Amino acid sequence: MSATATAPEQAYDVNGLDPAHHDGARASSPGPLGEILHCSLRGAIAAAAMTGMRALTVNLGLVEQPPPRAIAGQSALFRMVPRKKRRAALELMHWAYGAQGGAMFAVLPEGFRRRAWAGPVYGLVLWLGFELVIAPALGLKHAKKLRPVESLAIAADHLLYGFVLSEMRRRPQA
Repeated sequence: MSATATAPEQAYDVNGLDPAHHDGARASSPGPLGEILHCSLRGAIAAAAMTGMRALTVNLGLVEQPPPRAIAGQSALFRMVPRKKRRAALELMHWAYGAQGGAMFAVLPEGFRRRAWAGPVYGLVLWLGFELVIAPALGLKHAKKLRPVESLAIAADHLLYGFVLSEMRRRPQA
């Protein structure tokens, strides 16, 4: 018999609510599924925020072709979308990708995610993944020529994603 007792695992319902609260109040931690869903939503919102940043950087001439558009240009499936619907389809694809990134962020250790710098660092890691893996694998021109100003603008875009994803506010303490 062990001399140290362990606390029982906190049980949550499918909505991430603590059943011990009879009034249905949200628990201090939403549970794993609730956290994944919450981070997925934040990821989609963060990707939508990037849309505004991309519009700015493209209109200022800092970015020639944003990564989502460059990736979609390589897709035969995307070319099947009617031309008038492509912009909407592109945004939905990017938001879905942002939601997926949010879900991946949710499964990182909570001690890491609660750090103020975790979201921005995570956003930069996603950007580096694009620059070093995705763009070269797809043969995008992003990988073929040195473009420091554009790279910095896209890095800033991903910093924004990380800030929004990590909710830069103080979380309630239990």
